This record gives sequence, C-alpha cells and structure tokens, in this order.
Amino acid sequence: MESVWDLLAPEKDNITITEDPKTGDISLPGATSVEIRDQKSIIQVLRTGKSNFFSGNKKLGIDNSGSHVLLLVNVKKTFRGKPDRLELAVLNENGSNLVHIPKGQTLPTIRSSKLLIADLAGSEIYERAGFEGPLTVDEAKFIKHSLTCLGKCITALAEDSTHVPFKESKLTKLLGDSFTATAKTSLIITIGPSPQYRGETTSTILFGQKAMKAENINMKLKDEFDYKNHCKKLETELDKLIAENERQAKVIAETEEEIQTKVEKVELMRMEIDKKLKASLQEIAEEIERIKKEHNETVHRLEKERSCLEKDIEKSIQSLSTAKTVAMAEKELQMQSERLKSQKELKECVKEYEHRISEMTRNFESEQLQKELLLRKLQDMENEMKKRDRLQLEKREKLQKLAKKVERETQLREESEKELASWKSQANGDFKAEVSHLKKEAESLRHELEEHRNQSEKLKEEAKNLKQRMLHISYDHDETRKFLDREPPKAWGGSESPMSLNNSTHMRETINGQRATIAKLFEQVGVNRILSLMESEDIDVRVHAVKVIANLAAEEANQERIVEAGGVSSLLRLLENSEEETCRRVAAGAIANLAMKEKNQELIHAHGGINLLARTANEAEDPQTLRMVAGAIANLCGNEKLLERLNEESGLKALLIMSQSRHVDVLAQVARGFANLAKCESRASAQGQRKGRSLLIESGALPWVVSNANVDAANIRRHIELALCHLAQHEANAKDLLESGALWELVRISRDCSREDIKNLARRTLTSSSAFQAELKRMQMVLF
Repeated sequence: MESVWDLLAPEKDNITITEDPKTGDISLPGATSVEIRDQKSIIQVLRTGKSNFFSGNKKLGIDNSGSHVLLLVNVKKTFRGKPDRLELAVLNENGSNLVHIPKGQTLPTIRSSKLLIADLAGSEIYERAGFEGPLTVDEAKFIKHSLTCLGKCITALAEDSTHVPFKESKLTKLLGDSFTATAKTSLIITIGPSPQYRGETTSTILFGQKAMKAENINMKLKDEFDYKNHCKKLETELDKLIAENERQAKVIAETEEEIQTKVEKVELMRMEIDKKLKASLQEIAEEIERIKKEHNETVHRLEKERSCLEKDIEKSIQSLSTAKTVAMAEKELQMQSERLKSQKELKECVKEYEHRISEMTRNFESEQLQKELLLRKLQDMENEMKKRDRLQLEKREKLQKLAKKVERETQLREESEKELASWKSQANGDFKAEVSHLKKEAESLRHELEEHRNQSEKLKEEAKNLKQRMLHISYDHDETRKFLDREPPKAWGGSESPMSLNNSTHMRETINGQRATIAKLFEQVGVNRILSLMESEDIDVRVHAVKVIANLAAEEANQERIVEAGGVSSLLRLLENSEEETCRRVAAGAIANLAMKEKNQELIHAHGGINLLARTANEAEDPQTLRMVAGAIANLCGNEKLLERLNEESGLKALLIMSQSRHVDVLAQVARGFANLAKCESRASAQGQRKGRSLLIESGALPWVVSNANVDAANIRRHIELALCHLAQHEANAKDLLESGALWELVRISRDCSREDIKNLARRTLTSSSAFQAELKRMQMVLF
C-alpha cells in the first residue's frame, strides 16, 4: 500500500492526506512544517531531507531514487486591492451568509500560493531495472501504479474529460492542485540513449507529448478576507464620518444664515430699485405729455396767425396803394422771419426733449439688466442651498446603512461562532462512528484487492507474452518498411544486375516470413483477443495490435473473420478516439483494406465510417494518414449504392480537401477515388439507372481534375485521364466539360496517352459525342 514519509521527521512513516470538504484544499496535517525566512534556512531544510532519504542501486542507475520525492512550499501574502466602484457581496467566515461591501471600500485579502516540486521515480520494467537494496517488489508495483494513475489524469486532461481521476493514487491526489487553471505546471522527462531500452524511451516521450496537450482545469482564485480587522476599520471610519457630518452640518447652518441675510438685502435693494424706476417712468411720461401739448398749441397758434396774415395781405393788396403795399410787404417779411425763428426754437426744443427721452430709456434698460443679474444670483444661491441639502441627506443615509451593516456583521460573526462550536461537537461524535465503519469497509476491500491482484497478475503475464510477440512482429514489419522506403521497387528489365534480383527475392522471403508469423499468431491467439488489445491503456500494445489487424486485413482470406469478430466497429472506434497518429494511420489503412470488398463497404457505411473518414481528413496533418484515408474513400467510391451517401456525408468534400495536399501519394489516391466514382456513374448512366450531371461536377471537383490532367506524376495522370474519359461518356456532362476546357485534354489523351486502353476510350468518347464533334468542327480540328 502507498505510504507518505516525512523526510524532516523519519519517525512519521504513514502520514494521512486530508481534503477540506468546503474548499477542496489538499493538506498533510501530520507533516513537519518549517517557516522559511531566507535562502540559508531553505538550504538547511533540503540538506536535512536529503540526509534522511535512502535510495537503492539499480542496473539503470546508481543511487537512483526508488520512490517519489515532493517538496511543498506554501506562500501567503496579505494585501488590499483597489476600491471597487460598485457595491459587492462576499461570503463571511462560515461561508453561509453574504456581507455587503459598499462602493469605494476594500477588504484586506490573504492570497495563498503553493510551490510543489516533485522528483518522480523511474518507469523502468522491474526485471530490466534490477532493483537492489531496500526497494522490494511490492514497492516497485506501487510506484508503477502511481505513475499509471498520473498518466490517466494527464490523458483525461488532454481529452478534455469531465472526470479526472485524481483520487486513485496518493501521488495524483497531492499533485491535483498543479492541474488547475491558476497553476503553472512544467514537466521534465529523462530518457537514455541505449537502443536496448527503446520501449521505455518511446513510452516516456509519448507520455511527455500527451502532457503537452493537457489543459488545466478552470478554477477560481480563493481569497480569504480578514473580517475582524475590516470591522474595526469600518467602525473607525464610521466615527470619522459622524464627526465630519456634524462639522459639515455646522458649516451648512452658518452658510444658510449668511445666505439668508444676503437674500434679504438683495430683496430690499430690488424693491428700492423698482420704486425708483416707477417714479422715473412716471416723470418721463408726464414730461412727454407736456411737451406734446406745448408743441400742439404752438403749431395751432402759428396756423391761426398764418391764416390771419394771408387774409390781411389779400385785403391790403386790394385797398392800399403801392406804398402801403411795400410797407405791408416789409411787415410781412418781418413776420415771416419771426415765424422762422420760432420754428427753429421749436425744433431745438424737440431735439432736446428727444435726447432727454433717449437718456432716460438707456438708464431704464441698464437698471433692468441689473435687476435680471440680481435675480439670477438669487436663483443660483437657491440651487446651491438645495444641492447642499441633498448631499446632507445622502450622507445621513450612508451613515445609517453603514451602521446597519456593522450591526449585521457583528450578528453574523456571533452566529458563525455558535455554529462552529455546534459543528465541532457533532464532528467529534460522527468521526468515531465513521472510523469504525471505515475499518470494516477497509477489511472487505483488502480481501477484494487481494483477489483482484491475483487476477491482474495472471492477466499481466498473458499481456506480457502477447506484447513480446507483437513487438517482435512490429520490429520485423518496421525493418521491412524501412528497407522498402530505402530502395523503392523498379520495373524489371534486361539490364538489371543479379544483386537486384537477389534483393527482391530476399524481400519476398522476408514479407512471406512476416505474413507466416502473423498468421501463426492469428491462429494461436485469435482475432477477438487481438481486437481487445486495441483498447488497451498501453499505447505500445494498441499500436502493435492495430498493426497486426492491418496486416491480416491485407489478405482477403482473413477479412471475413475480422469482420465477424467486430473488427470494423473496433477500427472505426480507434480511429475516432485515438490521438496517437500512428494508431490513426494504421487504423485508416486497415479500413482501406477492408473497403476493397463490397460487403464490407456497406458495413463501414452502416457504422458511420464515411462521416468519420471525412472528419479525419479535416483534422489530420500527417501525409501518410491522409493517404490511408483517401485510399479508403476511393475504395468506397467504387460502390454504386454509396455514391449519393458519399456526397451527402461529406465524402467527396473530404477528397476535395485532400486534393490541396502537396504529397504525391495522397493526390494519387484522390485521383483514384474520382476515377472510381466517374466509372460507376458511367456504368449506371449506360444502364439507364442514373440521369443528370455527375456528382464530381456538382461538388466542384471538375476544375481540379482538368487542371491536373497533364501532371508529371504518372500515377496521378493515369487516374485523372480515366476519370475524364468516363465523365465524357455521359451527354449530360458535355456542356460543363466544354466550358471547363476538358475537350482539349480529351484530344491530348486520344493522341499522346501512354496507355492504349485509355487512348482508345478517349477516341471512342470523342467520336460518339455529338456536342464534342460540333465543337471540333467549329474549331476546324481533325482528331486523328
């Protein structure tokens, strides 16, 4: 059983791990804790732990750690954040009730951090490691178990699983905080250069790759608030606010008195000014009336005089002589001069009165402006008084709220203290009952664990034997593949040397021997057993098992047994769930081999294989994986019953996506799929089972087919030429082929194609199509 040792106190050999039910924090209450102040103190702690730590010698390392070592450093910091603009609500100490914090206020916060440094034991196989010293077989098993649990946790995090099994091992339980979103986690893996331990090196690297994909669990920061100090500060602030409020109330009362006196003075001044204005206006009106009367009287008098003079002149002219006439004329001239003088005096008087009236109006307007200014000042002073009254009311309301909050907080604190005391009393009684119950459960679990341990040892022995066989087969397969990649096959000719013939003979013997070994394993173990190993937790076992299935599926004789054992669903499930690129590539290759038979094609479609292959084509980046997926879809394109399904379930869209690849082998499989689909459509249209345009044209694949019809790669060009010939056989496709320029490619194929069967097919297509013949005549071209 796993146990936790305290290296600072060696007598503590089995420390329990506890978890806070409210916060979920993991702690070791029995472990020794040392307060660190400087660098020397932490170095002294490390030396003490190292002196109490023992290690055993192994074949893979002298003085190598035989167990995991953890250093836990807790750091706490108290700070005060920026004041919030809004009113907040936080939990109090017992976590049950809310305490409201007004805007502008902050709580003293205690933020705790944790630094966890772990030195994990090696994951070597026990027999190879050769442990010597105090480390026993059981301890090595527990170490292996804890590392396996850690791998499960990292796998769950990498797959974004809803459940992460942190509690399966004490190691993962202690490391649980390192996988939260607030943690920064680093992992250093160590490997050896020796090829003898290739399996351990590979599994370690794969473990590191999977750890890089893991994403930490989202978890909020846990801040602890110092409520007691906050209460004291609130009380002091309340006293200050009350004193400030009283001082401001006195100032407001004084200012109100001053403003009232000023308002009274202004009111008196305004009344006096109004009286003066009224009197001056009355005088001005009376003066204007008097002047008007005088003016009218003088005008009337002058008019009378003028009429009298005119009458006198007329009488004097008739009665008097010339002398008298002259005298009268002189008198008349004098009268006119006096009249002119009086008129001038009248005009000057009018001007003077008009000037006085304009001055009086100007004075009146200036006094009116002063009155308006005084009224505005009075209004501003009244508004200022209203604002001060409103602020005073708001401050009083705030003070009342603060007082209520302080009272509520004190009540909550008293209630929490009472609840804490009652919980402590209940916990003591419940703890004793739980301890006795847990002891009984531990006894029953111990018996069950012993039975499971015996069964797991038997299963491990069987898995070990199978793994060794599959490792041998996989090694031979890898060596064969490396040899094939190093020396690709060439067309045989008379100029070849005997060495090349010997090499090809050697390769055939190697492949035949490999197939015989796989067939022997197939007969001994059984396909069901191999398929079950594809779901193993060990990555190496899964990879080797799927390689064996892929090699078996390459022969038609084995396909029926694989399908009957549920191999199609197992391969599709592995392709969907596995993140290991090798597993996905080999699984896609095995599906492609099974898809060569029509019966298997319909079974693959029934299990949702078309959608899964299309999704894999969108996600995969490895060219070899894309080649296998494209090959599987190309085989499905040869089935007339599945053409519409391929279009509806994004199979053709996946081929179009893979046509953007620059890898020749991927493009060759895409071209083969288009050729198979065009051939099936041509056969169906000839039998009258299909009408309308081709699915290749409707899906938008025709431009790619035409643009790549004359590429250098022979394996791509051959399939595209065949696809064009089959598309041209159906008259419904003729218009699209003419618009895309496919006619000129068909003419080139009929003249320059290296394959005689394709060349003859192109000629027959061109001569039998009326649309093509009309276009050739219009262009005045001769075919042959």
